[in-house]
Amino acid sequence: MPARMPATERQSYHLSHLRTLEAEAVHVMREVAAEFERPVLLFSGGKDSIVLLRLAEKAFRPAGFPFPVMHVDTGHNFPEALEFRDRRMRELGEALIVASVEESIRRGRVVEETGPRASRNALQTVTLLDAIAEHRFDAAFGGARRDEERARAKERILSFRDEFGQWEPQRQRPEVWSLYNGRLHKGEHARVFPISNWTELDVWQYIAEEELEVPSIYFAHEREVFGRDGMLYAVSPYVQLMEGEQPFTARVRYRTVGDMSCTGAVESSAGTLAEVVAEIAATEMTERGQTRGDDRVTEAAMEDRKRQGYF
Repeated sequence: MPARMPATERQSYHLSHLRTLEAEAVHVMREVAAEFERPVLLFSGGKDSIVLLRLAEKAFRPAGFPFPVMHVDTGHNFPEALEFRDRRMRELGEALIVASVEESIRRGRVVEETGPRASRNALQTVTLLDAIAEHRFDAAFGGARRDEERARAKERILSFRDEFGQWEPQRQRPEVWSLYNGRLHKGEHARVFPISNWTELDVWQYIAEEELEVPSIYFAHEREVFGRDGMLYAVSPYVQLMEGEQPFTARVRYRTVGDMSCTGAVESSAGTLAEVVAEIAATEMTERGQTRGDDRVTEAAMEDRKRQGYF
């Protein structure tokens, strides 16, 4: 019988913080792929969904993804994000479905807002629910994280929506010991958040460690902007200036990528991944608190949208 190795010589197996988060997310993706019939991965070209794509590669390569990828396109997205989205999908060789808010407006499913504060952001809800119904998706992967906003902090990793696509925070299922109940009642579907336990800093550190490409607007660049409600918005055909608002050029970058009408930039000189990581580590404001105008409508703006079927 071989002698036992001395305790001092035994090898230990320990995952780093990021690899622990990665392992949890990969486990969630594989569980959903096994339990649900028609999942879909939501991808906008933003940093969180870029991480989701990498995690899907870790979970399923060298095979293809066992689900398509879908973007809910408002028609008012940043061109840099759309270019990156299309190029990345070509590189991966995966199927991309584009659900168009513009098409929802043409069909009369939603009514476009007017005026200087008009936005298509809230209109995405109907477009998303219509696409889920059309393609009969029973689970949709999203890149939401609990550290983003108080309503998202309430949400479980598997978040179930009723037959109307609505979310009820008081009726969520327990997820004790990372056990997930994927059983659906008639008409229901699930939203799945594999990186729910990640922070913004975790996301950027993972992007740096994995050497992932992100759209150029995440790095400091010169852009024509204007100030409104304490935020810097890009000058674009989609936003109407109000009296007294004057465009100016500033060196900015974006912490999050969304509809141009409600996504603000931050002044920054961070031009590399290392500099972005350092900047995020030092900031005291959440990304949505600093850059998302749609969250400032009411104290419960995000929860109200989520109850209606938002991401």
